[in-house]
Amino acid sequence: MTGIDAIDARILRELGRDGRLPNLQLAELVGLSASATLRRVQALEARGVIRGFRAVVDPEAVGRDHVVYVMVGLSDHSKAAQRGFEAVMARTGAVVECHSVAGTFDYLLRVETADLRAYKAFHDDVLGTIPTVRAITSVIVMESPKDERA
Repeated sequence: MTGIDAIDARILRELGRDGRLPNLQLAELVGLSASATLRRVQALEARGVIRGFRAVVDPEAVGRDHVVYVMVGLSDHSKAAQRGFEAVMARTGAVVECHSVAGTFDYLLRVETADLRAYKAFHDDVLGTIPTVRAITSVIVMESPKDERA
């Protein structure tokens, strides 16, 4: 992390744990005055280090607790084929993460659905209809003993 000192790192760690921390409480946790803490948070936002705050939603509460990581290989590695695949993933609500990766596969997806039947529909009706998809490997999450995504 270039340009991040120890205090900024503590601010980021605390906000990563709870993005709704009141500034006064955050200041106490990092050992600064409230005004100095606020200035640092605003500077981190202005520099793009903090890109935003969001709610962490319980997937079970919204009927999306069937999580599958999907590795996708393409048969065509042209920019047009990649952008086409990415556009389909961007429009697909079940895909909550899409990463272009190096290695055996081209993309790693995090897919959240209600159940196995809904995942199969995604697998067949979305991935199975993209002509450049040559390989699909699905890894079903059984439990997540640690998950620090915000």
